[in-house]
Amino acid sequence: MSAPLEGITVVSIEQAVAAPLCTRHLADLGARVIKVENPGIGDTARYYDTTVRGMAAHFVWLNHGKESVEIDLADPEGREFFDRLVARADVFVSNLAPGALGRLGLAPDELGGLHPRLVVVDISGYGTGGSLDHKRAYDLLVQAEGGSCAITGRAGQPAKPGIPVADIGTGLYAYSAVLAALYERERTGCGAVIPVAMLDVVAEMMGFALNSVLHGGEEPVPVGMGSPMVAPYGAYPTRDGLTVVLGTTSDREWLRLTERLLGRPELGDDPRYARNSDRVRHRAELDEILGSWCVERDLEDIQRIADEAGIGNARLNGVRDLAAHPQLAERGRWREAGTPVGGVPVLLPPALARHWESPSGGVPALGADTARIRAEVAGWPESDDHRSRLNS
Repeated sequence: MSAPLEGITVVSIEQAVAAPLCTRHLADLGARVIKVENPGIGDTARYYDTTVRGMAAHFVWLNHGKESVEIDLADPEGREFFDRLVARADVFVSNLAPGALGRLGLAPDELGGLHPRLVVVDISGYGTGGSLDHKRAYDLLVQAEGGSCAITGRAGQPAKPGIPVADIGTGLYAYSAVLAALYERERTGCGAVIPVAMLDVVAEMMGFALNSVLHGGEEPVPVGMGSPMVAPYGAYPTRDGLTVVLGTTSDREWLRLTERLLGRPELGDDPRYARNSDRVRHRAELDEILGSWCVERDLEDIQRIADEAGIGNARLNGVRDLAAHPQLAERGRWREAGTPVGGVPVLLPPALARHWESPSGGVPALGADTARIRAEVAGWPESDDHRSRLNS
């Protein structure tokens, strides 16, 4: 077994979610990730809460497998330390506030010009150029600006999705772009400068809703536990006090649902419900029909009948249910990561080839690796541009 990014070094100046998620997934694939943090302060996500045995839930999720060095970039000695790290790195990732890299003399294009083989990732809220490029951007703010809150919740009651989709989507787009840039570098010998704007990511993820508006349709109206684009499709209480989620996403599924689930083939013959667009117009009455059928049956019976009928279904779970989900446990999806206070459970990365090893690195204390990495840097000859010392 091997880790596919073994020998790749990533240096990051990162905080919160988007950039740390990108670099954590690079660490999952074997890259060495050196997280540069302000002395005595560090990543703001370290202090969100104390849920995980005194550590923040966000920080543990996003930072296992990394090394932490404290560097004062405003100090000449600290800056020299940082510059020598970057000179031997393969990837540099940052998501600082607008203009912060430039004020530090680390503007992405300048870094790319100084280090032609370096892959530079610059994550921002709104990109460079345009009237909003100066604004700070957090997940909620970008989701609000990008329209995703308006299609979440219910009509007149917009809501932020519980998962930080702007942050996560941005981190995953940055991660995939890094992999593509490293592959390109194998062929060309050249690195890349990759700007990733959170608003652009949300706009991409809003594709179906944008098409609805751009091509003459009405603006999608949120329908809570469902989709404004298909019906019937939602969450329905069951007789035993649980909630089943089921429905249809095609005309063929609709016919199976009427005949094999509900036992009412006449609904499949009703012209009012012939096409998905017809069913969307009659969503309320179809929800009533399906809801009345579900509330007379236990969840287990509904899921068994739905499975036999070829109708997709799920149980509405809470986070505690997910933590104890048998599908994760039975497939060995959990592993242990070390922390300054002992081992904690973390999930394996979701996408690995069968023969890849994913290193089980720990969650670093602030500056835990500073002395060791300073000693490494001190041993590098000024003229030596070979990366093997850092990657060993």
